[in-house]
Amino acid sequence: MKTQELEKKIYQKNIRVAIIGFGYVGMPLGVEFAENGIEVNAFETDEKKVRSVNSGQSYVIDIKSDRLAPLVKKGKIKAFSDFSALKKADAVIICVPTPLRKSKDPDVSYIVSACRTLSRNIKKGMLIILESTTYPGTTTELVRPILEQSGLKAGKDFWLAFSPERVDPGNKKYGIRNTPKIVGGIDSKSSMLASKLYSIAAEKVVTVSSCEAAETVKLLENTFRAVNIAMINEMALMCERLNLDIWEIIEAAKTKPFGFMPFYPGPGIGGHCIPLDPHYLGWKMKTLNFEPRFIELAGAINSAMPEYIVNRLYRLLGERNKTLKGAKILVLGAAYKPDISDERESPALDIIALLAKHKAKVFYHDPYIKQLKAAGKKYLDAGFKNLERYDCVLIVTNHSSFDYPTLVKKARLIFDARNGLRGFKSANIERL
Repeated sequence: MKTQELEKKIYQKNIRVAIIGFGYVGMPLGVEFAENGIEVNAFETDEKKVRSVNSGQSYVIDIKSDRLAPLVKKGKIKAFSDFSALKKADAVIICVPTPLRKSKDPDVSYIVSACRTLSRNIKKGMLIILESTTYPGTTTELVRPILEQSGLKAGKDFWLAFSPERVDPGNKKYGIRNTPKIVGGIDSKSSMLASKLYSIAAEKVVTVSSCEAAETVKLLENTFRAVNIAMINEMALMCERLNLDIWEIIEAAKTKPFGFMPFYPGPGIGGHCIPLDPHYLGWKMKTLNFEPRFIELAGAINSAMPEYIVNRLYRLLGERNKTLKGAKILVLGAAYKPDISDERESPALDIIALLAKHKAKVFYHDPYIKQLKAAGKKYLDAGFKNLERYDCVLIVTNHSSFDYPTLVKKARLIFDARNGLRGFKSANIERL
């Protein structure tokens, strides 16, 4: 298929899009395409997810089942575990996870696996786009050679591009449609085709000069956040030494109409991006004999926050003639951010593990998470009840559904690490 033919199919919306990895990135993207008339094939290795999609049941927070089900019923979305069905696609978008190893090195095994499978099912004229967050050079140095093992050549027999996902789980204002899409291809034709395809699902598409540029855009976005969160976390530690309220300082600084952007301290960073993405860039730079000092420092500060929280709690209890050992602690909130059920990289997990290590009796409550695992131990939700029996309630995630007035009224001691009790004044409240 020539570029003109694929371009025509995209223009006419007579194109079949395959998405490998139908999770928090792939499903919202697939639903947006399907709602705009595109036939979407979802590919998952998890049979349970395949059955769920094909029955119209969503397992992704940003997509409700009543939005997915009509598209499945119309035949616009269909899920597969048999990857040979990839041969039917005109465009394939890879949305698989890219975690870090314990050594903080990139784990691109999911990308490699997806590309090897795709190389066995690729066809001429196919457009292939990688969305998984990764280090600069992955698309051209890793993905391209694997796909070309098929005997087809990128830029001649198939088109290849990178477009970073920009999904913010639980964000009710920005989604696939109104978040600008970044695209960079291995050549101008690949960039053009990818841009036209995404224009179906997104209001604005921004084309950059290369795959490497597109890959680095994503890393800049999240490194920017990681570094500034680290800065404000350190500022919070300094304000404690100065006997100042960091939250008051931030609110006052926010009144400046230029030259300032507010970031907020907390018990650590979590989620699928900020704790991981900067390390992808850092790893790449180390291979080029460049020491990424800001990234390393930010990582060290942010990763130390759970331990700071536990040490601070130790001191707060000590001031009340109590010890951490044997203390009943209720961790309020286990998700990595408010009003979602995502616990990936949540600082709550590290805090619970540290508290358990100090022999505290740890409980947690999160209306979005029925059970969790920390340091090899399973915990069941203790509920929002009998608050007075705890030596301390530690707010780690400030869900909007929490009954804060009741918490302030009944809890003996509250350590608020998220400013969830903003506006409350009580002798039993201690803030980060």
